Amino acid sequence: MRLNFRVIIGLIIAAVTLLGYFFNTSTNPVTGEKQHVNMSADQEIALGLQAAPQMAQQYGGESRDARATAAVQQVGQRLVQANGLDQKTKYQYRFHLLADDQTINAFALPGGQVFITQGLLNNLTSEAQLAGVLAHEVGHVIGRHSAEQVAKSQLTQGLTGAAAIASYDPNSPGSSVARAAAAAMIAKLVSLRFSRNDELEADKFAVDFTPKAGYDPRAMIGVMQMLDKKGGGGGSQPEFMKTHPNPGNRIEEIQKDIQQTYPQGVPGGLRP
Repeated sequence: MRLNFRVIIGLIIAAVTLLGYFFNTSTNPVTGEKQHVNMSADQEIALGLQAAPQMAQQYGGESRDARATAAVQQVGQRLVQANGLDQKTKYQYRFHLLADDQTINAFALPGGQVFITQGLLNNLTSEAQLAGVLAHEVGHVIGRHSAEQVAKSQLTQGLTGAAAIASYDPNSPGSSVARAAAAAMIAKLVSLRFSRNDELEADKFAVDFTPKAGYDPRAMIGVMQMLDKKGGGGGSQPEFMKTHPNPGNRIEEIQKDIQQTYPQGVPGGLRP
């Protein structure tokens, strides 16, 4: 009877978790897509602002190179304004150059905080490549990928907890641990798949955003080739590649996105 009671409790927790996830939806103001998120834009902005100083500190803080910092901010704001993102969303877009010149990385926090390390900037060969990197990270903000990941994480944690309660056997406590570990591994694999999809969607955003700001979207291919080369050598793998899909695979997807967006060819006059 106790076992049945635990199963019932587990099912109730699972049901509440699933209902909370699937009924918490919001329409993305840029894409029109319905998304499962449980944070408002204001909450995303507050979260990003709160986390920004700590994230910057992990990479040596803000760069003291005023000229390079100004270049990053100028390109970033050009992307935002040319695409009307400051009008379409409530996000406060801020672009940060981090002092770490050894780490190759770029990332975005919810609400519009975008970061690139000096190490990645030093490996870029054109302003268009910088625009591609920043546009990709802005794509994560626009796609509300962080908010989606928070909601998905809460969903998987809730279901994992429900499964652990429902399957607990006091006569064989090890079995519950094994099941919970397996459930956690499955949840991790699901998260990785979603993350990969997020990265590809952010690439698609970059293909859309960069030309409107005057940059050739094909410059992103050069960024991917550089990252692929850095990851294929004998040295340490770029930090960027630990959280992003294989650059070689992304090149093919970017080329497809460009072909779909410009079936007659990329317009002339864009900065390469």
